[in-house]
Amino acid sequence: MESEQANSLEAPHSAAESFYARALPRISGGMVVLSVVVNLLAWVMYGWRMAAGFACGAAIACLNFHWLKRVVTALADQITQSGRRQSSKGIVLRFLLRYVLMALGAYVILTVSPASLSGLFAGLFVPVGAIACEAAYEVYVTVARGL
Repeated sequence: MESEQANSLEAPHSAAESFYARALPRISGGMVVLSVVVNLLAWVMYGWRMAAGFACGAAIACLNFHWLKRVVTALADQITQSGRRQSSKGIVLRFLLRYVLMALGAYVILTVSPASLSGLFAGLFVPVGAIACEAAYEVYVTVARGL
């Protein structure tokens, strides 16, 4: 009897852990879907320049998110396996490279087409939108399925 109760308590935890473990892939996929849908809407509503700016901003944001995910995973793996911290120079350089890339994109777009700059800035918020969609989905699944 006691082992049945223990097994019934473990099953929901493993289902919930499995569900939440897939959050990062869902966020990455959500960023791609959100980028395509909003880019098409921007093209229809505001023209190709705004859509091009948005596409550049979304690409930079997606790349930034991917790099950040890789850096955090590598740091966590290194700390848990070796117990040592990684050199701070490499971390700072990767961190600054992301901002240099964003600034370079903004400069190029500003010199080519100032109207596209607002599209670029909107595209940089694609991860925020994808994370908000993921949060709403998690709330829905938690309420509907009781995870």
